[in-house]
Amino acid sequence: MLNIRVVLLASIITASLSGCATSPPKNTENLCEIFFEHRDWYFAAKDARERWGVPIHVPMSMMYQESSFKANALPPRDYLLGFIPWGRVSTAYGYSQAKTMTWSDYIKETGNSGADRDDFDDAIDFMAWFIFKTQKINKISKWDGYNQYLNYHEGWGGFKRKSYKKKGWLVKVARKVDNRARKYSSQLKHCEADLNKSWLWRLFFG
Repeated sequence: MLNIRVVLLASIITASLSGCATSPPKNTENLCEIFFEHRDWYFAAKDARERWGVPIHVPMSMMYQESSFKANALPPRDYLLGFIPWGRVSTAYGYSQAKTMTWSDYIKETGNSGADRDDFDDAIDFMAWFIFKTQKINKISKWDGYNQYLNYHEGWGGFKRKSYKKKGWLVKVARKVDNRARKYSSQLKHCEADLNKSWLWRLFFG
């Protein structure tokens, strides 16, 4: 019995360490498969839901759009005179593509001083916080993937000014985010009970 416990503990420690360099899910089209592949992601998303009252499928759809679930995702490069590399087009980084200033606001408001943009747990909590704030500031439902994404992309002030109306491409992307969120929501309903049975993951990562 002791040997079995040692092996089990070693496996869990290995999984925890490997999580520091988590690769994107193999099938990003199915939220159940995403969470069964990365069980700790589910519990992080569930914690964010409980903290901010935000449905899991909305920030997960937004995260897919922003980074394709890549921990170290960066925005495109900027070029001087069209060909000389000149930094990045913005300070966005990580799973959530959060900009430095907005991330700093999140840390100040939540006290999560150790948060990292390339950590999934922190990124999903940040996105849930942003969605929560959007509901408070611009009265957008937390379940409204379309308008939540427009706020996320344009900022609360930009959304109020309706800056997105001059960006047809952005409106199309927001519709894609909303459609994906609806699909993710339907998928999650069929597997969440099984995910909650993953008591071993919850015990060590919850």
